[in-house]
Amino acid sequence: QVQLVESGGGLVQTGGSLRLSCAASGRTFSSYTMGWFRQVPGKEREFVAVISWNGGSTRYADSVKGRFTISRDNAKNTVHLQMNSLKPEDTAVYYCAGSGRARPIYRVTSYSDYDYWGQGTQVTVSS
Repeated sequence: QVQLVESGGGLVQTGGSLRLSCAASGRTFSSYTMGWFRQVPGKEREFVAVISWNGGSTRYADSVKGRFTISRDNAKNTVHLQMNSLKPEDTAVYYCAGSGRARPIYRVTSYSDYDYWGQGTQVTVSS
Protein backbone atom coordinates (compact mmCIF):
# COMPACT_ATOMS: atom_id res chain seq x y z
CA GLN A 1 0.00 0.00 0.00
CA VAL A 2 1.23 3.48 -0.91
CA GLN A 3 -0.20 6.76 0.34
CA LEU A 4 0.51 9.92 -1.62
CA VAL A 5 0.33 13.55 -0.49
CA GLU A 6 0.86 16.42 -2.91
CA SER A 7 2.02 19.92 -2.04
CA GLY A 8 3.34 23.03 -3.76
CA GLY A 9 0.30 24.22 -5.65
CA GLY A 10 -0.79 27.84 -5.65
CA LEU A 11 -1.46 30.95 -7.68
CA VAL A 12 1.13 32.15 -10.17
CA GLN A 13 1.20 34.60 -13.06
CA THR A 14 1.61 33.59 -16.69
CA GLY A 15 5.24 32.74 -17.36
CA GLY A 16 5.93 31.87 -13.75
CA SER A 17 7.08 28.63 -12.16
CA LEU A 18 5.91 26.20 -9.52
CA ARG A 19 7.37 23.02 -8.13
CA LEU A 20 4.95 20.35 -7.04
CA SER A 21 6.01 17.65 -4.63
CA CYS A 22 4.50 14.29 -3.80
CA ALA A 23 5.47 12.53 -0.60
CA ALA A 24 4.88 8.80 -0.53
CA SER A 25 4.60 6.41 2.36
CA GLY A 26 5.28 2.73 2.03
CA ARG A 27 8.37 0.64 1.58
CA THR A 28 7.60 -0.25 -2.02
CA PHE A 29 7.66 3.32 -3.40
CA SER A 30 10.91 2.76 -5.29
CA SER A 31 9.34 -0.05 -7.29
CA TYR A 32 6.46 2.07 -8.60
CA THR A 33 6.18 4.01 -11.79
CA MET A 34 5.04 7.48 -10.78
CA GLY A 35 2.94 9.91 -12.74
CA TRP A 36 1.32 13.33 -12.61
CA PHE A 37 -2.15 14.01 -13.94
CA ARG A 38 -4.33 17.09 -13.94
CA GLN A 39 -8.03 17.77 -14.07
CA VAL A 40 -10.30 20.74 -14.61
CA PRO A 41 -14.01 20.69 -13.75
CA GLY A 42 -16.10 18.94 -16.35
CA LYS A 43 -13.16 17.27 -18.06
CA GLU A 44 -11.44 13.93 -17.74
CA ARG A 45 -8.24 13.57 -15.76
CA GLU A 46 -5.38 14.27 -18.16
CA PHE A 47 -1.92 12.69 -18.26
CA VAL A 48 0.93 15.15 -17.67
CA ALA A 49 4.14 13.20 -17.03
CA VAL A 50 5.47 9.82 -15.95
CA ILE A 51 8.79 8.59 -14.57
CA SER A 52 10.11 5.05 -14.32
CA TRP A 53 10.89 3.36 -11.01
CA ASN A 54 14.58 4.32 -11.13
CA GLY A 55 14.13 7.73 -12.73
CA GLY A 56 15.88 6.61 -15.89
CA SER A 57 12.96 7.18 -18.22
CA THR A 58 10.43 9.98 -18.46
CA ARG A 59 7.59 10.86 -20.78
CA TYR A 60 5.46 13.99 -21.12
CA ALA A 61 2.22 15.12 -22.63
CA ASP A 62 2.81 17.22 -25.73
CA SER A 63 1.15 20.18 -24.05
CA VAL A 64 3.83 20.38 -21.34
CA LYS A 65 6.90 19.05 -23.14
CA GLY A 66 9.86 21.40 -22.76
CA ARG A 67 8.22 23.28 -19.89
CA PHE A 68 7.67 20.63 -17.19
CA THR A 69 10.19 18.23 -15.67
CA ILE A 70 9.37 15.19 -13.57
CA SER A 71 11.94 13.79 -11.14
CA ARG A 72 12.07 11.45 -8.17
CA ASP A 73 14.21 10.75 -5.12
CA ASN A 74 13.70 7.17 -3.99
CA ALA A 75 15.81 7.71 -0.87
CA LYS A 76 13.29 10.35 0.25
CA ASN A 77 10.17 8.73 -1.20
CA THR A 78 9.34 11.83 -3.19
CA VAL A 79 8.47 12.74 -6.74
CA HIS A 80 8.47 16.28 -8.10
CA LEU A 81 7.03 18.19 -11.01
CA GLN A 82 8.91 21.35 -11.92
CA MET A 83 6.61 23.56 -13.97
CA ASN A 84 8.09 26.51 -15.88
CA SER A 85 6.65 28.99 -18.36
CA LEU A 86 3.20 28.39 -16.97
CA LYS A 87 0.15 29.28 -19.03
CA PRO A 88 -3.47 29.90 -18.02
CA GLU A 89 -4.41 26.60 -19.67
CA ASP A 90 -2.21 24.80 -17.11
CA THR A 91 -4.74 25.75 -14.43
CA ALA A 92 -6.05 22.53 -12.88
CA VAL A 93 -5.94 20.27 -9.88
CA TYR A 94 -2.74 18.25 -10.14
CA TYR A 95 -2.62 14.67 -8.90
CA CYS A 96 0.29 12.43 -8.11
CA ALA A 97 -0.23 8.74 -8.88
CA GLY A 98 1.59 5.44 -8.51
CA SER A 99 1.45 2.42 -10.77
CA GLY A 100 2.57 -1.10 -10.09
CA ARG A 101 2.27 -2.09 -13.77
CA ALA A 102 5.37 -3.86 -15.07
CA ARG A 103 5.32 -2.07 -18.43
CA PRO A 104 7.40 0.46 -20.33
CA ILE A 105 6.39 3.94 -19.24
CA TYR A 106 4.90 4.81 -22.63
CA ARG A 107 2.23 2.25 -21.74
CA VAL A 108 1.52 3.80 -18.34
CA THR A 109 -0.17 7.05 -19.35
CA SER A 110 -3.84 6.33 -18.70
CA TYR A 111 -5.86 6.96 -15.59
CA SER A 112 -6.71 3.26 -15.38
CA ASP A 113 -3.03 2.26 -15.28
CA TYR A 114 -2.58 3.73 -11.79
CA ASP A 115 -3.33 2.10 -8.47
CA TYR A 116 -2.71 4.90 -5.97
CA TRP A 117 -3.67 8.59 -6.02
CA GLY A 118 -3.06 11.63 -3.91
CA GLN A 119 -5.73 14.11 -2.95
CA GLY A 120 -4.60 16.72 -5.47
CA THR A 121 -3.20 20.24 -5.27
CA GLN A 122 -4.65 23.28 -7.03
CA VAL A 123 -2.55 25.18 -9.55
CA THR A 124 -3.96 28.46 -10.84
CA VAL A 125 -2.19 30.50 -13.51
CA SER A 126 -3.48 34.02 -13.94
CA SER A 127 -3.30 35.86 -17.24
